[in-house]
Amino acid sequence: MSKQYKEQLLHIATIGKTVGIKGDMKFHIKCDFDEQFYNGASFFTNLKRDITLGDVNLEKGLIKVAGVNSIEDAKKYTNVKLFTTRDETRKNCHLEEGEYFFFDLEDCEVYENDKRLGKVKEVERIAVTNYLSIITDDDLVKDGFAKSFLIPFIEPFKQNVDIDKKVITVSGGIGILEAS
Repeated sequence: MSKQYKEQLLHIATIGKTVGIKGDMKFHIKCDFDEQFYNGASFFTNLKRDITLGDVNLEKGLIKVAGVNSIEDAKKYTNVKLFTTRDETRKNCHLEEGEYFFFDLEDCEVYENDKRLGKVKEVERIAVTNYLSIITDDDLVKDGFAKSFLIPFIEPFKQNVDIDKKVITVSGGIGILEAS
């Protein structure tokens, strides 16, 4: 994969070791949307070619690659990473009201009381809570604040999210920044 293309892809799963003798393999999902893994689903891989899933049994954490029916052939796919695009993710994954894809939150400007705190670099999951990893506004860094900080992406901290305008309004962020 070219570097440019690789940056556009999302790593969503990794195929693990073989299980049994008929080509079943452990399957490690790296995203919140298991509905995109079904018989016949195709994905980009780090092998520089697409693969299609055959039998998918998410309850047992097992999959087969379509056309692979032996342990010898399956071993070729051990540790292969599966990727998809943001557009495919939006098409195949359902969000509830108030839910967002992590990649949509990245690069959002973070404000509290009309004061810019910084920009979201990424979303980190620690235990069961998602945190916005924020690169602090340059003016605040010049005033002696930390260069980056984390703010929980839950209420009461999360006040408003406007993905179209790339703006997140928070409450309590200044206090977290001061303590960072």
